[in-house]
Amino acid sequence: MDGQGKQMRRKVLGAALLVAVAVLTPGVSARVWAGADRPTPSGLPVPRYVSLKFDEVNARAGPGDDHRLLWVYRVKGLPVQVVAETAEWRRICDPEGGLAWVHRRTTDGRRMVLNTRTAPAALRRSPKPDSHVVAFLAVRGMAALDRCKDGWCRVKADQVTGWAPTWALWGAADAPQCR
Repeated sequence: MDGQGKQMRRKVLGAALLVAVAVLTPGVSARVWAGADRPTPSGLPVPRYVSLKFDEVNARAGPGDDHRLLWVYRVKGLPVQVVAETAEWRRICDPEGGLAWVHRRTTDGRRMVLNTRTAPAALRRSPKPDSHVVAFLAVRGMAALDRCKDGWCRVKADQVTGWAPTWALWGAADAPQCR
């Protein structure tokens, strides 16, 4: 299938995420850096999480405007994981497992998380399984990530702050999410 083939719609807090199914090209350029043991053009570690800065972000097959357009992300704030980078481009992994290149100006350093589970995630008053539930993060709901410790993450969504287990949130795990 090509990048202009089938499209799926998904809702994330009322915004539609438009994804075209595509075959990704492996390997891109000798200018690509990845891995925590090597310096990166940005000086930041890889992998790392960022979020999408705009409600429309082009996803490309390689690092440049001359590479084929694979799909368009249509969700401002969507958490993604940077798995490689050049000076101007970031190869990202999205919550659906898609890999694509986006321009660095379309990403934001603010950390967000996404509930990819099939049920709402309980947000608790403290990082304990028996703590009082203060709210629920909807399925496909996004929240701003404050911090994580001991398997729990403190998040804020719609003016409510609470703790959720790390396993319930995409964008909280340290390990690379796509290979």
